[in-house]
Amino acid sequence: MIGLVVKRAMRLKRLGRHLKRLHADERGAQGLELLLIIAAIVLPLLGLLIIFRNEIREWVVGIWERARGEAEETEDEFFGDL
Repeated sequence: MIGLVVKRAMRLKRLGRHLKRLHADERGAQGLELLLIIAAIVLPLLGLLIIFRNEIREWVVGIWERARGEAEETEDEFFGDL
């Protein structure tokens, strides 16, 4: 019985050492901070794109149609006499 208690105490002691080393290890902290900063910027932008997707689509389609219309007018003027 005593041997079982001693083994369990040693396991807990080893686990405590591993947890202390894990807590003290700062490798990757800078990368994680950068990832969190990027997520804090990208997620609200993604939310805005999802909320206003129809308005953005209409705006882009309008610009595209105007650009195509102007291109066709320029083409007609250039090749008008052919």
